[in-house]
Amino acid sequence: MSNRRRHQPGRLCASTLAVFVMLALNVQARPANISALKDKHPNSKEDNEILPPDHLNGVKMEMDGHLNKDFHQEVFLGKEMEEFEEDSEPRRNRKKLIEIFTKVDINKDRSVSAKEMQRWIMEKTEEHFQEAVKENKLSFRAVDPDGDGHVTWDEYRVKFLASKGFNEKEVAEKIKNNEELKVDEETQEVLESLKDRWFQADNPPADQLLNEEEFLSFLHPEHSRGMLRYMVKEIVRDLDQDGDGKLTLAEFISLPMGTVENQQAQDIDDDWVRERKKEFEEVIDSNHDMIVTMEELEEYMDPMNEYNALNEAKQMIAVADENQNHNLELEEILKYSEYFTGSKLMDYARNVHEEF
Repeated sequence: MSNRRRHQPGRLCASTLAVFVMLALNVQARPANISALKDKHPNSKEDNEILPPDHLNGVKMEMDGHLNKDFHQEVFLGKEMEEFEEDSEPRRNRKKLIEIFTKVDINKDRSVSAKEMQRWIMEKTEEHFQEAVKENKLSFRAVDPDGDGHVTWDEYRVKFLASKGFNEKEVAEKIKNNEELKVDEETQEVLESLKDRWFQADNPPADQLLNEEEFLSFLHPEHSRGMLRYMVKEIVRDLDQDGDGKLTLAEFISLPMGTVENQQAQDIDDDWVRERKKEFEEVIDSNHDMIVTMEELEEYMDPMNEYNALNEAKQMIAVADENQNHNLELEEILKYSEYFTGSKLMDYARNVHEEF
């Protein structure tokens, strides 16, 4: 896998924001993708896991082109992220955060450097990768009931439709007999999208079968350079209004919800524009020519590049670096706990030195 990056936030003046909101409001909503079925509840957790997830832990952008709002917490906490979500007791959370700090601080000088944070980010990203591999084993077993180690598109299609409430035996019989499947338009669109993705995941020499490793790439494109590239192409296709295969700022910040009808919606739209403008200009557009190419977006999306992890580490430190020494002290990480963990600590400085 290869590269990506991230820098510091900037401020967007009101007049500029207004211009881009107006630009964005003239843009049609993006086409539906796999997330179109997210409100149609699958029959079980197992059924849900045979669908490619919209959210990929440790990846900076969602499958539907939205920015990953939990990215910082994911690459800082790794598998421990759920513990902070479930445990709201501040004192316990503080102790956990202190434990993490001591692990990141490899040379035990009571401060975290960019290099130490970079190493930690790579470790936590690898944790997400290993978790996906583990979950994929269960998902693959669900679509490969005969255990032959390979799954055809038709076998997967049966399981997918069964997860949407169709009778599995009836669907299997119809597919076997080449009979027409009557599905609604929305489900048909998703099936076509999944089919394209399925055959993209079929590594050369293509045999129209997916083994366990290929199925992992189907569910988690971040595990395969080829599938990551395919994911980028899909995102660009959905956002690219003039069909030139590149993204302008106006295209990237295009609003997903059409017309602003009230002040609350306006505030949401303003946030959308502000965040995406900052990310476009300061991070994704690496050569700052106001155009994002597929190559630039691919580098941005790749979660396992050390150069990008170093940039991410520098940005994370800069957010909390109150004494401007380019390192992160324990007091700083506790004070900015919400940024790093999503959990706000009360009385963060109390007894810090004693506990540490």
